[in-house]
Amino acid sequence: MIGQERPPALDEALAQAIRSEALAPADAGLARAIAVATFRRYGMIRAALAARLERGLPAAKPQLTALLATAAAQILDLAVPDHAAVDLAVRLAKADSRTAHLAGLVNAVLRRIARERDAILAEGADALAANTPDWLARRWSAAYGPERAGAIAQAHLAGAAIDLTLRGDPADWAERLGAVRLPTGSLRLPENGPAIPELPGFQEGAWWVQDAAAAIPARLLAPESGARILDLCAAPGGKTMQLAAAGARVTAVDRSAPRLERLRENVARLSLAVEIVVADALALEGQDHDAVLLDAPCSATGTIRRHPDVAWTKSEADIARLAALQAKLLDHAAGLVRPGGRLVYCTCSLEPEEGEAQVAAFLARDARFVRVPVRPEEVGGATALIDANGDLRTLPCHLAEVPGARGGLDGFFASRLQRAG
Repeated sequence: MIGQERPPALDEALAQAIRSEALAPADAGLARAIAVATFRRYGMIRAALAARLERGLPAAKPQLTALLATAAAQILDLAVPDHAAVDLAVRLAKADSRTAHLAGLVNAVLRRIARERDAILAEGADALAANTPDWLARRWSAAYGPERAGAIAQAHLAGAAIDLTLRGDPADWAERLGAVRLPTGSLRLPENGPAIPELPGFQEGAWWVQDAAAAIPARLLAPESGARILDLCAAPGGKTMQLAAAGARVTAVDRSAPRLERLRENVARLSLAVEIVVADALALEGQDHDAVLLDAPCSATGTIRRHPDVAWTKSEADIARLAALQAKLLDHAAGLVRPGGRLVYCTCSLEPEEGEAQVAAFLARDARFVRVPVRPEEVGGATALIDANGDLRTLPCHLAEVPGARGGLDGFFASRLQRAG
């Protein structure tokens, strides 16, 4: 599919389950917390279960694995009483004809998990070794070094904060929301606050939710009022809203009509003027845009803090397939920029093939473009976010210490390119 990749599988599955079961908000929140905790420590949980089953985890019984894993996550990582987690798992096992005969096994294994909790957590203390698929651990160690790879994996266990992009004065809204100002310009909300729609400024469109790293690429375009900007693969629209709020004339393009509906809703809430087009990015024509922003479909390995299922549902084959698509999109996007105009290419991936290597290959085959390095002041002086080539490279372990709020960033790559006049 040209355009953004589909939402992470866990998000889709949870949304469908919540709708079909008509779950109350509190129950939906608990279901999500259990699912996220299961994937966040899935490597440790699988190893712990396999070691306590005489024949290991049975590949032919995925229902049993799912039941044991979600119960173990509650015991090991959530504030759920052990007896409640075990009792629910046993009742669910009995209610399913495929696992009813294994209810005794479920009870015994989970009681042992509860008794040996401290030892299991100690064995899983190395996040890179215990909770990262081997292929990703190997790739990140090669790209960033073993120590930095370990820090990335540890950041994934901490989860992600909620960041906001502002239309108004950050200092004023930081005080009103009890939020922390980040050097990059975003606000970070405290944990366990009110629901987003209940916060001051939501209804009037004073801000929107957007990870601090995801907010940087649009700023690199430095959009001027009236500039004609094309936002490719635009859904769900955070970058579109940034550009439109700066006064640019924005055309937001995505192939997914359902995902663009969310963009329409947000644009309406913020009273922004945006042309929204459902189209294949590779089918667009015209070379008169002042700037093009290409947030290319990618493996999304930079978003594992908030979407831990990505680590377990993607493969190296996905990276090769997506890198080929990104090259096509980048070449086509380049042809949509007017002479003298700018192109920002970005992905929420930690994989060099989808970032650094992609841009290096593009510059080697298209002599019309040159890199415009990111300046320290454009990222609030956080020079660790700028690589040796002058491109943006954020890692989940960056901004690890944020006083008063959870640290970290999504893993993002962005390169600002300019076409010769």
